[in-house]
Amino acid sequence: MQIPLQITIRDVEHSEALEARIREKAKKLDEFFNHIMSCRVVVEMPHKHHHQGKRFAVRIDVGVAGGEIVVNRDDAEDVYVALRDGFDAAKRQVGEYARKLRGDVKKHEPRVSEAAAEEE
Repeated sequence: MQIPLQITIRDVEHSEALEARIREKAKKLDEFFNHIMSCRVVVEMPHKHHHQGKRFAVRIDVGVAGGEIVVNRDDAEDVYVALRDGFDAAKRQVGEYARKLRGDVKKHEPRVSEAAAEEE
């Protein structure tokens, strides 16, 4: 990453284990695709007064050349599950972006209408 990882934790008890997990996941994402410019991770508990227990939300903004990949994962009961799901989704989207850059995206042949096929 060209810009250091930015971590924001809101309304959640800050722990070294949580921050270490975020850094680990971000490092793996950077190793997966080394053209990441920046990564911002926000972990929060947006609904403090929820009656069914704690719910966590994770937002991951990955800056890449020519754009930004944004992943939101809301409504997880465990902050580590929210992180896992968020970074898994980010990895899929970064992988798709990398395939587009390389030109590996499948291009379907144009469909030939049945009438045109019968004439041949």
